[in-house]
Amino acid sequence: MNEKQLNIGIAGLGFMGVTHFKALQEISGARVSALYSRDSAKRAGDFRSVRGNFGGGGGMQDLTGIATYADYGDLLADKQVDAVDLCLPTAQHADAAIRALEAGKHVILEKPIALNLEQADAILAAEKRAGRLCLVAHVLRYFPEYALIRQLRDEGGLGPLCAAHFRRSIAQPDWRGADAAEDNGGPVVDLHIHDADFVRFLFGEPQSFSARGARGSTGEVAHIHTLYHYPDGPLVSAEGGWLCPPSLPFIQGYEVFFAKGMLHFDSASGRPPLLHTPAGQREPTLKGDAFRDELAAAIGFIRRGDPHSALSAASARASLDLVLREEAAAREGWSRGSAP
Repeated sequence: MNEKQLNIGIAGLGFMGVTHFKALQEISGARVSALYSRDSAKRAGDFRSVRGNFGGGGGMQDLTGIATYADYGDLLADKQVDAVDLCLPTAQHADAAIRALEAGKHVILEKPIALNLEQADAILAAEKRAGRLCLVAHVLRYFPEYALIRQLRDEGGLGPLCAAHFRRSIAQPDWRGADAAEDNGGPVVDLHIHDADFVRFLFGEPQSFSARGARGSTGEVAHIHTLYHYPDGPLVSAEGGWLCPPSLPFIQGYEVFFAKGMLHFDSASGRPPLLHTPAGQREPTLKGDAFRDELAAAIGFIRRGDPHSALSAASARASLDLVLREEAAAREGWSRGSAP
């Protein structure tokens, strides 16, 4: 693709769609040219009803110069749109992504890629047929608090990375109930996949894993704890679920142990990561904005036509495969499973 401005059409104006809308305002060489929402107030720029786990509300937005559509097919028919940024519920990912690819659009797709591997494979097949890119927005890789781990490891000043534990929990979401797994996959596929994907990003594919789960009131795996086996590498584990009380609706964090220091992050503390070494503790400098940097990277991958990028649909499929295997193992108690 040449270096002309890339026109983005956003489909879905919930929390993530509005987050992407705001982030794209800060990226040169790209602009939001179209929006799709069934909500007439949102199509008029009234995003005040939008809330999420973090950040402020959506507010009022000036949509001058932006085409708005109440029908997804009309957005796909817009010849000005080069790429569709899909921020719809996970259950709609496969159909919406395939339709966009078949319409000749590149796709930026919110994580997870799909609810199951059959849907993920259908997206990959459509991507190949269309000769377009489908990039899956696993944003944790771009959060400064998490990018710092890879930076310190690659710099090598703290010696080898010996062990790491990642955690992520939320209060039971409003959409919890009979439709939760059908719409978003439940806590393992929708939430824990953040950390499982980041484990793969840092350390590659585990040889195998052991997983245990705590059941929720409707029988789902409401909290999972997984130990990833890297025979010649560090000790790595991750846990997550939706058992937080409403007074603590969202927490994430980690403990990462190097030979010469430890990096600790707890979002509930309100503090950035702390690096503890024999010389004392300090707050490393954090750089970047996760959603802006992620979307800027995706736009760069589209411009370069890079099918093997860090956000590739194939990589996202592997992360989905891993957490689905974890969930299946966790349903059996404490069970050892094979890696994808």
